[in-house]
Amino acid sequence: MRALKIMSRPAAVACVLALVAACTPAGTASVRRPGTTASPSPSTSTSVRPKATRHGPPGEQPRRGEVRPVERTGDLPPVISSIPTRRKVVFLTIDDGWEQDPGFVRQVRDRHIPITAFAMRDAVEAKGTPDPAGGPGKYVGAGKWGYFRQLRNAGVAIENHTLTHPNLRLLSQDAQRREICDSSQVIRKQVGARPTLFRPPFGNYDTSTLRAAKSCGIDAVLLWTATVQPGGKIAYQVPDKRLRPGDILLLHFRPNLARDFRILVDKIRRRGYELGNLQAYLAAMTVDR
Repeated sequence: MRALKIMSRPAAVACVLALVAACTPAGTASVRRPGTTASPSPSTSTSVRPKATRHGPPGEQPRRGEVRPVERTGDLPPVISSIPTRRKVVFLTIDDGWEQDPGFVRQVRDRHIPITAFAMRDAVEAKGTPDPAGGPGKYVGAGKWGYFRQLRNAGVAIENHTLTHPNLRLLSQDAQRREICDSSQVIRKQVGARPTLFRPPFGNYDTSTLRAAKSCGIDAVLLWTATVQPGGKIAYQVPDKRLRPGDILLLHFRPNLARDFRILVDKIRRRGYELGNLQAYLAAMTVDR
């Protein structure tokens, strides 16, 4: 019988490690203890690394029990001006669709910013003339509905702001229904999802508006608590002129949108507020029927 050769302890350990490596299938990830860091493969360059990508819906999500219930009378859609929370979180919304600045889309996408867009058909399709108060536009109707598909791909919910931006209180219920329902049909065709939120032009609505909105599949009518002016300035609708938890801010697709949006977002965060995901907060609201 051949004599067994006894290896030293370091040599035995090396041998076992070699056997384990030989038996590991190609492409199988190595297993390491928590808190340890894997060494880069010698054949992999570490000079170029992919950008970190944030997954999931943009914006802060509601915490359990954070959102207070909102009562609802009857079976008509509720009218919501702010989100009932004490957390320092606010919500960004933007109306119409005239100025289709590509820099705005890049910010929303790259910075993973939550915002809800209320599209008005005539503005998106550049039928007519935008409000001159914001100054001359550079990107009016530049991308049409393709621009809103880019926004959708960046995580923006595309909601309803009528076809032609009328004062709904001056219209019959049937006329209001055409403005709302036909707008929802256009958005669904162009963007791929039917709106569930509606913002009445000028904030004007009546009971006929709510009835018409309900018949068009609208779940809630959304108003606002503050507007955003040129330069990213916030125009408050409260006496103390400051942000409050749950505020809904209203922007418009206006000239210098990318610049003003950057100023606005940085200002909100400097004041200690987070940007909330509006759809998630609305879903968390318990509505008494």
